[in-house]
Amino acid sequence: MEFDNNRPIYLQIADSFCDRVLSGELSAEERVPSVREYGASIGVNPNTVARSYERLTAMGVIYQQRGIGYFVSEDARELILKDARERFMKEQLPAFAERARLLGISPSEIAAQL
Repeated sequence: MEFDNNRPIYLQIADSFCDRVLSGELSAEERVPSVREYGASIGVNPNTVARSYERLTAMGVIYQQRGIGYFVSEDARELILKDARERFMKEQLPAFAERARLLGISPSEIAAQL
């Protein structure tokens, strides 16, 4: 896995995990690698992976069964989509709309490209 130096690695790992759920590579109730296994497979410190798993747990995307491991939650896909849509609307869409306005691109021109 290649990392962007301008963004914390634990967030990039969490985003990559979410992308794997959205693509269907990981499905609901599937066991995910342990913190150590995943850290070793992508070449990062297990503490960094643990921080990513904490974030994913807080989002409700994964859950832990004590003594067994982490699993993808039943509604992980819906939670990820909801979060991604909210972030897009708050962070990316306003910048996109402003750039289109500055360039004189109308909404109909944008729609025609879709």
